[in-house]
Amino acid sequence: MPRIPLTWLADHVDLPTGTSAESVAAALVSVGLEEEAIWPAQVTGPLVVGRVLDLVKEPQKNGKTINWCRVDVGPEHNEELDSPKDPQPGEERPSRGIICGAHNFEPGDLVIVSLPGTVLPGPFPIAARKTYGHVSDGMICSTAELGLGEGIGPETEGIIVVGKGTLAGVEAEPGDDAIALLGLGDEVVEINVTPDRGYAFSMRGVAREYSHATGAAFTDPAERIEGAVGTRGGIPVQLRDESPIRGRAGCSRFVAVEVRGVDPQAASPRWIQQRLAQAGMRPISLIVDVTNYVMLDLGQPLHAYDSHQLVGPIVVRRAHEGEMLETLDDKPRALAPEDLVIADCGGESGDRAIGIAGVMGGASTEVSAETVNVIIEAASFDPVTVARSARRHRLPSEASRRFERGVDPLLPPIAAMRAAQLIVEHGGGEIDHRVTDERVDGAPFLPAPISLAVTDAERLVGVAYTPEQVRGSLETIGCTVEDAGDGELSVTPPAWRPDLTIAEDLVEEIARLVGYDQIPSVLPQARGGRGLTRSQRARRAARTALAEAGLVEVTSYPFVAPGVLDDLQLPADDERRRTVRLLNPLTEDEPLLRTDLLQTLLPVARRNLGRGEDALAIFQLAPAFIAREEPTPAPIPGVDAVPAAQELAAIDAALPEQRAQIAAVLAGPRRGATWFGDAGSWDWADAIDAARRVAAASGAEVLVAAAEHAPFHPGRCARLTLADGTVVGHAGELHPRVVKTFGLPARASAMVVAIDALVAAAPAVIAAEAVSTYPVAKEDFAFVVASDVPAAAVEGALLAGIGDVAESVELFDVYTGEQVGEGKKSLAFAVRLRSAEGTLSAEEIRSARERAIAAVDAAVGGVLRA
Repeated sequence: MPRIPLTWLADHVDLPTGTSAESVAAALVSVGLEEEAIWPAQVTGPLVVGRVLDLVKEPQKNGKTINWCRVDVGPEHNEELDSPKDPQPGEERPSRGIICGAHNFEPGDLVIVSLPGTVLPGPFPIAARKTYGHVSDGMICSTAELGLGEGIGPETEGIIVVGKGTLAGVEAEPGDDAIALLGLGDEVVEINVTPDRGYAFSMRGVAREYSHATGAAFTDPAERIEGAVGTRGGIPVQLRDESPIRGRAGCSRFVAVEVRGVDPQAASPRWIQQRLAQAGMRPISLIVDVTNYVMLDLGQPLHAYDSHQLVGPIVVRRAHEGEMLETLDDKPRALAPEDLVIADCGGESGDRAIGIAGVMGGASTEVSAETVNVIIEAASFDPVTVARSARRHRLPSEASRRFERGVDPLLPPIAAMRAAQLIVEHGGGEIDHRVTDERVDGAPFLPAPISLAVTDAERLVGVAYTPEQVRGSLETIGCTVEDAGDGELSVTPPAWRPDLTIAEDLVEEIARLVGYDQIPSVLPQARGGRGLTRSQRARRAARTALAEAGLVEVTSYPFVAPGVLDDLQLPADDERRRTVRLLNPLTEDEPLLRTDLLQTLLPVARRNLGRGEDALAIFQLAPAFIAREEPTPAPIPGVDAVPAAQELAAIDAALPEQRAQIAAVLAGPRRGATWFGDAGSWDWADAIDAARRVAAASGAEVLVAAAEHAPFHPGRCARLTLADGTVVGHAGELHPRVVKTFGLPARASAMVVAIDALVAAAPAVIAAEAVSTYPVAKEDFAFVVASDVPAAAVEGALLAGIGDVAESVELFDVYTGEQVGEGKKSLAFAVRLRSAEGTLSAEEIRSARERAIAAVDAAVGGVLRA
């Protein structure tokens, strides 16, 4: 996000006297550049130049030696001779006593003094205070304390000494305003630039936009520089992109200018260092600072090579398979064949990469403190190529941010010459008149003309723009507008606006410059018959059903470690082991996408328990991802056109299968003990009930049967199926080893259900049933069945046997023990009988009861318990 110092902005556009950062930000907002932050002046208060009159070195008990100084800070700020103060070293005269721990100055030096009342960056207010046995009436400042970086030149590390380093030649007197001297009173506006407006990543571009917003006179800095003209005999450059991405050459223009005989010890001028610091960049050295300054000023990224370390010719090509490069951040990087690299002939094999084009240079040709001859590169790189390389290597840079948004292709010779002139001006040397300007044949420097009807703006925006407003707005932003007849205009965008490619882009510019406030606000009306889809309604209902049952919804990231599959006891042939591995995971220890929602929900449960919770009742609705059995690479669509239907289908086929699931984990007490008594603990029955609640909320009917399915306990797991036998989920008690692995309470339970399968099985419309007005008859049954017979089978037999008069069947008790025999269990059901035709007679009730007993006997061999 660019930072715009007001004094720098004023170099290119007229700023009225007294213009504030707030007013500049408001003007930029009116033309679509969003304000991100306003940085006030770095220092406020009495910061002045002082002359050290005397100093006494005083050793301390802690081993340090401090300087007790008397400093002349000007008649307006000095203490008078008759004012009370510490004994003064040397001759008595108007001054201030200050304690300082630095030792790079001596009596007679001019220093920067912050007097009481000054507020330094931090904020750090300065006040008189007693220290080391003296009253320090202010502070002698270093560059770090003033927020100027690590130092202003190598000669002035520590305390700033006026007249030395980059302040050499600066004339000042005690009492002079140091805020103005050091440029610490500048306000800075930070803006947010949208991806389509890369030109605003420069002072040149922002100044132009401020001119559009206010009408202030704009002076294009690029027009004041005579660009380098390509000649024969310059540095040989070969553009050899043999594998262009979608037919677009990775480099369309490469300009190289050489400067010889630069003083390697020359420091950057103070004003460049100051502006870089205000823009958020750290000053490094003259050559590096100049390239950064020109990039921020004009918008053209530059790179400097030490020509003694470079062996020509320079070759711009795609990287070789397995090729390595150590970048300027001292990290070795494995290059991909899609990476565009700058190479030379300095390698052992006669060819080596010396930089990733548009992203970062290599360490082998880095400019150093010994560099005397420097080659300045200014090029035009393909935005897609640069963006992919920056993301592939996780290497965003100031250069890549600009290139991937599009850089003016007319700038390279101008920016290269501007940088060369600044280097010579402040570091000596001579510019080689032989300049390289290599171009790809046929590469357009201007965007293609766009046909625009004068009435298009009104048709699309709804505002009656006049022809003068349409033409004037487009000419204001630098377009060439020609009349094509029949109300049509032929508009050629300027070179710095590669984002203008269709008529709608031009209409957006017209609306932006005339003013967004001119567009009326009209609330659109929703069409009748539209609303939530069946799936959306079912998902909301499922969430609500679980929340009403006392569960809390949580969110977990879909990333898991490989070991979680073993933690959940998944069999080797389980499809949930078909994981998708991320090429660029957030953390290296979690490179996989979950294949089951419990894989990320159980760690959430563990985290909650670790932070003091003693019970769990959580759920989540989210997708799980199953890799294709025969995965195919997904094609990468272009960014210059809408992908074709075949491309979209191929992308869908390459993506992993996504299954929407809803899962829950239950453990511990339902609630704390009250005077009502203990509510008990969550168990496997609650997990099954939660799954059935989800099914009921989605409108589907499920059957529950015993099953074995990891990560559940083999004997306490239920399988949920649809009427056609499709398995839609599992619920029950978790396996003891899983419980131990995740540190959960004993007998923790869970459920996981495929919500989309339930929605697909539910009827689109649920028919309303008539409500009987006749009384209900209640009957209880207790059947002794084999222990492996599911309760659902007995329930189904009861419903089938009783027939239409069965209103509901509910299991209310399960008993095992000596009274029913080994391998047996007793299931007790409460049955409600009701007829829609009349009150049930005793005979009808008895007949229904007999049919129920017979049906259970025939279906599962159940015997009515006496």
